[in-house]
Parts: sequence; structure tokens; C-alpha cells
Amino acid sequence: QVQLVESGGGLVQAGGSLTLSCAASGSTFSINAFRLNDKAWYRQAPGKQRELVAFIASGGSTNYADSVKGRFTISRDNAKNTVFLQMNSLKPEDTAVYYCNVLIGGSAFGSWGQGTQVTVSA
Repeated sequence: QVQLVESGGGLVQAGGSLTLSCAASGSTFSINAFRLNDKAWYRQAPGKQRELVAFIASGGSTNYADSVKGRFTISRDNAKNTVFLQMNSLKPEDTAVYYCNVLIGGSAFGSWGQGTQVTVSA
């Protein structure tokens, strides 16, 4: 299994910024799977389903949900088994628990972590 630990969340005022980190660990197979495949950030607000917010393909191309385009940037450091989410110009509607995962065959492959809470005040 690919174990994933998210960190970097917190309480921030509207218009502020945060950088989230996602560290992967596990067997050599798991680490290789993380390094070689697509990765993504998701978020989930209370009572709502998890939604995809940012995606980075194995080749480095990225895509974002319309709600965060121009404000969020996903990046990776495969040598450190880590993926990042830089969040700027935060809005109250960005408030959620943020999760990361690795995708294989279009589906989340790693174990879901506890996520990291992002709270944006008006």
C-alpha cells in the first residue's frame, strides 16, 4: 500500500495563502508507484462528497477544477516522494479537508490519509 500523510493546513483569512504537502511512504513497490503515476489533490467539506481540485500527470502536465484555476498550483518532488499544493487568494468556499492520492488506471490507488484541514475566514 501507498501510505499518504497530508500536512500544512490551518486557519487563514480570505485572500491569504497556504502550501499543503503530501508525503508518500511504504514498500519500494509503493514508492515507485507513487513516483511513476498521476497524482491529485482532493477536498471534502462536511456533509459533501470528495471532489478533485488539482491533478498532475506522470509527465508533468496539470489540470484544475474551474473553481481553483488561477489560484492553486500543484507540483511534485519525486525524489522526496512528495506532492504539493500552493493555494493563493483563498476564499471561504475553499474551506475543507484536503487529501492527496496517486492514480492508477484513473482510480485512487493509495490509502486515504487523514487529510489536512483548511479553514478560510471571511
